[in-house]
Amino acid sequence: MNLLSSPNLNIVLVEPQIPPNTGNIARLCAATQCHLILLGKLGFELSDRYLKRAGLDYWKFVSWEHIPNSEEFLGQLPPEKFHLLTTHATTLYTQCNPKKSDFYFFGKETAGLPKHWLAKYKDRCYTIPMWNSQIRSLNLSSAVAIIVYHALHRILNF
Repeated sequence: MNLLSSPNLNIVLVEPQIPPNTGNIARLCAATQCHLILLGKLGFELSDRYLKRAGLDYWKFVSWEHIPNSEEFLGQLPPEKFHLLTTHATTLYTQCNPKKSDFYFFGKETAGLPKHWLAKYKDRCYTIPMWNSQIRSLNLSSAVAIIVYHALHRILNF
């Protein structure tokens, strides 16, 4: 259900697995006028009560859609319009130069983004630094919030 004709950003969750993460991100997208794309096979049903509960009564304000074919979708986008977030990159997210309506891709909680995407688009990969090497990654909804507000700060100059 696309409610926005020109979203601030497009947040793409590739094969999300955990309903509360997706619900939290949906609420963030509603608050920031970003469009949410659920890409590929989902690890839950869209009617999942945990997904709805995490999004509370904000789902009616969320611009979102589910696109089943992730390879086809990525292949249709010009590389300069998308950014891949991964723990396997060395370039910090602060080095990204976002533009309005860019696409930010986040991988599924259990495996991240497809490795062949990371190899093919090395120059489009960014990471959020973590100083404790014992921590594999941040929670998906936390990572999305960091990226969204940083990108919006750069785009909208607030």
